Amino acid sequence: MQTAMPIFIPPTLRCTEEQFRELVKFNPDLRWELTAQGEVIVMAPTGSETGNYNFELNTDLGTWNRQQKMGKAFDSSAGFRLPNGAIRSPDLAWIAQERWEQLSPEQRRQFAPICPDFVLELVSPADDLATVQAKMQEYLKNGCRLGWLVNPETRSVTIYRPNVAPEIVTFDVVLSGEDVLPGFTVDLRHIFGSDEL
Repeated sequence: MQTAMPIFIPPTLRCTEEQFRELVKFNPDLRWELTAQGEVIVMAPTGSETGNYNFELNTDLGTWNRQQKMGKAFDSSAGFRLPNGAIRSPDLAWIAQERWEQLSPEQRRQFAPICPDFVLELVSPADDLATVQAKMQEYLKNGCRLGWLVNPETRSVTIYRPNVAPEIVTFDVVLSGEDVLPGFTVDLRHIFGSDEL
């Protein structure tokens, strides 16, 4: 009979993508990322409230995507190998259909070697904000066209676009998918409640 054993990752551990795949394969219940420098990051499960927020945001993107049929939407269980070699798992991601179709079936089954066109990261109480902000910049440097960093604590969203400074807006602003996700809008007050609550 197997028993659950804790996993301890030394902060100095570095591994190749092949070794990383093995770690993920034998520990499927954990969320993993690999930095461009080969550092292994294990992410704990989120709290229930954060999980609900993620679900609601995924539902909004998934509903829009199913209606528009313009690409593929992904939740936080999907990993992507970015051009810099990092393997990242954003809370939400979307890739335009024509870019997705350029990948082989084998590439799609593994950590797809592509940076999503759109990413969303939801700041949870356990996250270090500077680390998540650096991850958003990494997505941009690797080809992401639109990113939203949603921070429930400050009730703000930092919008990331290529070649411009990040823009911070409050939850009172209805977010637009702009030309990346045409017609996609999100009113975060429907998910996180209004200030008056």
